[in-house]
Amino acid sequence: MPELPPQVTPPAVTLDGRDPHLIGAEIIALPVSAEGDSWVLGPGAAAVAEELDLLGVLESERATGKAGEVIALPVPGGTPVNPSLRRVLLVGIGSGTGDDFRRAGAALARAVRDRSTVHTTIPAADPSVGLEPFVVGVVLASFSFDWRAAGPASHPVESVVLSELGPTYVVDRDRALAIALAGWRARFLATVPSSVKSPEWLAQQARDVAASAGLEIAVWDEKALAREGFGGILGVGQGSANPPRFVRLDYAPAKTTRRTPHVALVGKGITFDSGGYNIKPGEGMSTMKRDMTGAGVVLSVMGALAALDVPVKVTGLLCIAENMVSGSAMRPGDVLRHYPGDDSARTSEVTNTDAEGRLVLADGLSYAVREIKPDVLLDVATLTGAVKVALGQQVGGLYATTDALAAALSAAGAETGEAWWRLPLASVYEEKLASKVADADNSAGSPGSITAALFLQHFTGGLPWAHLDIASVGDAPADRDEWTPGPTGWGARTLLTWLAAGAPA
Repeated sequence: MPELPPQVTPPAVTLDGRDPHLIGAEIIALPVSAEGDSWVLGPGAAAVAEELDLLGVLESERATGKAGEVIALPVPGGTPVNPSLRRVLLVGIGSGTGDDFRRAGAALARAVRDRSTVHTTIPAADPSVGLEPFVVGVVLASFSFDWRAAGPASHPVESVVLSELGPTYVVDRDRALAIALAGWRARFLATVPSSVKSPEWLAQQARDVAASAGLEIAVWDEKALAREGFGGILGVGQGSANPPRFVRLDYAPAKTTRRTPHVALVGKGITFDSGGYNIKPGEGMSTMKRDMTGAGVVLSVMGALAALDVPVKVTGLLCIAENMVSGSAMRPGDVLRHYPGDDSARTSEVTNTDAEGRLVLADGLSYAVREIKPDVLLDVATLTGAVKVALGQQVGGLYATTDALAAALSAAGAETGEAWWRLPLASVYEEKLASKVADADNSAGSPGSITAALFLQHFTGGLPWAHLDIASVGDAPADRDEWTPGPTGWGARTLLTWLAAGAPA
């Protein structure tokens, strides 16, 4: 199995309460907004404007101040006050919303690629609103993955200094970085090629995260899965030379009582999806290295809980398999018995081997209900192409059994830049799940995202439950705001924001 080459690293983000121009910064990024027909220059601009005609530059460049607009002013010889200055970037922050600061951070990250350091006062314009989204934007827009002989085509800026923000903002900076780096990890895991990313490789990533984040971990190999009755995971994985895995990760806050809420997160971890005997066309298979994004999101969330001091207990379950074609692969018409594999367990007739994600999730959900008994249950998966047809590529699908849970997740997504649209668990389509030989048909047909959610609901034990279908947003087609082309890791920010609030609904 090939080894990954070294990858680029996220920029370091530090605090410095001083004026960047007066300490000799080489590149300074200043916030700009518009009020009517005039521009407003934010913190740090006064000292620079005494030596350079910043307003004249904005006028000549017909600046608008909209979020993410970047006007570059080269300063080849520096200035008398700051001989080291070489470049001033005037970055629009729009009306100063969280989304605007996130876009400004992303735009700055692209403007300073392959540079050493940039000093910026952008979040200082409104730290209570702007610091976290700015850091998330500047970090995530710096993400890339490369496997070229010559190495990465470009590198993120090495250091971003948040000027005019002193040590009192350390906690806010650390929270922002934890959320941003969880998104980075989720993207990385989803981007690694499947020639490396076997189920065991992903399980090893979980072991590494557990060791660094102080989590408890248990890993089931194929023998343990068979012994304990994980029929869905085994069935999907039986056609691959790389056997499946199931991973449990546990986090508990420092102060835990019997009243501490407990949340279980279940992630779909199909490390490659050929479609099985219902094989995908080549175009549809080209992105299937990222069909484990749900598990990658759950793992990335688990790794950030301690850094955010999340006040609830969280268990992460990764349902990992590779869906391949071989003489041992599951066939259309096979019947699988889900966890715990005895007569009490539901069975699924496999009428479509490319509807495999719900088969592995069913085992994970059933395990959570029977063994963990959480207060809230949630799964996340790149589950159906149907949700992409419904919502496009910029909105994720959200199902929930309670209005409060749906509202809490939607609000967390809105706060952190991941949009969700609630879809109905419409029981009118329940009859489509009927099978002549098993408890359910794994491919109940249209409307595909809804029938997939209804299939999963049978494994949730009546618990408050949410299902995040992220197949619509699993890939970004091009650079846009903090998104970079390729797997998105969508959902990590939403879940961390929701969990850190401490109030699962």
